[in-house]
Amino acid sequence: MTMKHSKFSMESNINTGVLKNIFRSLHYRNFRLFFIGQSISLIGTWIQRIALPWLVYDLTKSAFLLGLVGFAGQIPMFFIAPFAGVITDRLNRYHLLVATQVFAMLQAFILAFLILFGVINIWLILVLNILLGCINAFDTPVRQSFFVEIIDNKDDLPNAIALNSSMVNAARLLGPSIAGVLIAFTGEGMCFLINALSYIPVVTSLLMMRIPLKTHEKNSSHVLIELKEGFFYTFGHKVLKHIILLLALVSLMGMPYTVLMPVFAKEILHGGSYTFGFLMGASGLGALAGALYLASKKNVLGLGRLIAYSAALFGTSLLIFSFSRIFELSLLLMAFIGLGMMMQMASSNTLLQTLSDDDKRGRVMSFYTMAYMGTAPFGSLLAGGLADLIGVTFTIAVGGICCMIGAALFWQKLPQLRQILHPIYVDMGIIPEVSSGLQTASDPHLPPEE
Repeated sequence: MTMKHSKFSMESNINTGVLKNIFRSLHYRNFRLFFIGQSISLIGTWIQRIALPWLVYDLTKSAFLLGLVGFAGQIPMFFIAPFAGVITDRLNRYHLLVATQVFAMLQAFILAFLILFGVINIWLILVLNILLGCINAFDTPVRQSFFVEIIDNKDDLPNAIALNSSMVNAARLLGPSIAGVLIAFTGEGMCFLINALSYIPVVTSLLMMRIPLKTHEKNSSHVLIELKEGFFYTFGHKVLKHIILLLALVSLMGMPYTVLMPVFAKEILHGGSYTFGFLMGASGLGALAGALYLASKKNVLGLGRLIAYSAALFGTSLLIFSFSRIFELSLLLMAFIGLGMMMQMASSNTLLQTLSDDDKRGRVMSFYTMAYMGTAPFGSLLAGGLADLIGVTFTIAVGGICCMIGAALFWQKLPQLRQILHPIYVDMGIIPEVSSGLQTASDPHLPPEE
């Protein structure tokens, strides 16, 4: 009995230690407030994301207008995000984040009232979705570069980003389910009203934070000059450049699988709306698992290799999925697709933020936003055109092959990128200088793993 009890206690201590490691960033008060507020708000965001296309199709019965509204909401990311990055580096990020959350809340309230009072039409939806796209073009680089200000120890930055990703994917699982029930019993208007109200906790949590005031030097440079400086800084840095280029390729060629998923569920797997729901749910579970795995990592070591592995996993899973005709196999593959997508995106995010200079982080993250989200509307248009020409199966397969090629090219560059990363990690204290010298003597291209 004593030995069994001792073994149980040891296993319990190990499990507790693992959980503490995964959620260690919640130790910081500001991040804890951010996490709680965003957890509530993101559920509302996913409720609106499901309700909006349903409302558009219900009003118009037009697939073209459905695509146009989606395109209008995404395209500002591509054109505005680089300028938003300059503004992010010039102004107080905390104040900017509060402002974007308030404006997003107002947009949701306006949309909710227009629907509830029965005066909504497709053109008002189009204008309001463009407005939300503009708000998100500022919000995303501000939010991503804000993590550094609420995490005191840079070693915990990967954990914070991974926990944020797990929060997004948990909301991605809950939000659509809630939206389905609300649409069925109360109509779309209530979905938008709940989303608007969900911004109150996040705005409140932001206002409760204790953010040290930073003096921002007044920059007399023209916005275009700073934009050019940010571009040359980002793409002149080989590590940043290759991470962003791979992310852009995967987002352009691989991510549009989501647009084709309803067609795949109905025409290829011969299912209904439940088939589509289960497939997207499996992708969400895989993404959540990937985010929790990244949260368990102690530092950024090994993330370069993980980016290559993840892109390869994403592409390979897409390729096999495109030819799957078995529902259970398709579900399993969708989980791997979600896993690969999340690990590549979050690992790229972490390295970009870790390696960027503080005064240029906003601009670097704006190019991240441009690569990850700004290419999405172009990818959707490309996927739609290819699907008409060669079919859904081969369109998804081509996307998967392109991702695999991108992963192979990134892997080929990895030894060169590691040589650049090694002295940076030493300067940051991530790799102890003495021990790193001993460990890399046998292989100068390979930073030591944890």
